[in-house]
Amino acid sequence: MKILILTASLPYPPHQGGALRTYGILHGLHQAGHEITLLSFHDAETGVAIETTPLAHYCKRIKTVKPPYRSKAKRLRDLILTNQPDIARRLYSDDFFNHLRQLATETQFDIIQAEGIEVACYLPLIQAKNIPSKLCYDAFNAEAALQQVIFQIDRREIRRWPAAAYSLIQSSRIARFEHELLQLADLVIAVSEEDATILRQYRPERVVPVVANGIFTSEYHNSSEQLDLGEHALVFTGKMDYRPNIDAMFWFAEQVLPFIHTQIPDARLYIVGQKPHPRLEKLRDQKGIEITGWVQDVKPFLRGAGAYVAPLRMGSGTRLKILEAMAAGCAVVATTIAASGMRDDSQEAMLIVDNPSVMAAHIVTLLRDSTKRQQMGNRAQQYVKTNYDWSVLIPSLLQAYEGLKIG
Repeated sequence: MKILILTASLPYPPHQGGALRTYGILHGLHQAGHEITLLSFHDAETGVAIETTPLAHYCKRIKTVKPPYRSKAKRLRDLILTNQPDIARRLYSDDFFNHLRQLATETQFDIIQAEGIEVACYLPLIQAKNIPSKLCYDAFNAEAALQQVIFQIDRREIRRWPAAAYSLIQSSRIARFEHELLQLADLVIAVSEEDATILRQYRPERVVPVVANGIFTSEYHNSSEQLDLGEHALVFTGKMDYRPNIDAMFWFAEQVLPFIHTQIPDARLYIVGQKPHPRLEKLRDQKGIEITGWVQDVKPFLRGAGAYVAPLRMGSGTRLKILEAMAAGCAVVATTIAASGMRDDSQEAMLIVDNPSVMAAHIVTLLRDSTKRQQMGNRAQQYVKTNYDWSVLIPSLLQAYEGLKIG
């Protein structure tokens, strides 16, 4: 088949979230013999020479467009004067759509697939142009439900009420947009069964197949790079301007880490990830916390961790950060929310706990018991290899395409 993939950013290097997922999909579709064209937002000033990346091997053509600039004033105007969700307008670009229309005119694609809601805004425009391709929406999250959870958490703190109000407004707007996508797309893919259940509510009669997030587990298992982070290092990874990650670090720093320090005073939390939000600056002054910012590779941090923590209180989908930690052999301690997008048997490979003092006690035990850490890490590696390697997941995507009855 000929498939056009739309992405919010160039999926290379595959260091986080959407890039990890899209990179795995591109690799799998190429391996399966499909002809891929990639249209991405990408700022050439980043210095990534696309022709030297694996993407050039996986894709027949790659077109990029500079991301549009959208000021806070324009976002506020859209919030007041339109009923469209912010996330659906964030990456609208006439330039991107013109490239899309030109590509679809030059080649009759069997499938045009939007990777995530930020580029799903182009699917209604494609449909309006009567382009004969099948339209696929790969939903990274059940976004309206995610915003509703964020609202419920932020409303508990007076200082977060403006953010809570934003999430409440966006939740209803995103719900309308997701409903529209479910009506027009020929195929909607969810990353977890929980997300699929939510998305099916918009159109109960349709099938929403699940293709979980995955990784190439061998890249983590075979990596020997390790940083000396100290004997009692805790690691969290993620894009640090993402609200669920910011919330997780504040909750852990305020509710869990002080308990750990009463037992292990030199325990240190490493917050590893690009674009740390200004709100996180106050954590730099707290005992036992280091914020790294962007790093070239998270694997050395994972392999140097005494334990990996995923204290998320909001979010959806399958947590790629947890999969990476498990594949690197980390002992993982996570909240129920953090583990919610994974298989029901995931508790066999990590500790799942929500109470802050109980979480702290589990972490203290792990930091003091290297044998238990090793046993947990070994179980985690085997679990993720069996269930979340891309070699296991791509057949589900190909099966979903078969339902489109192309050709």
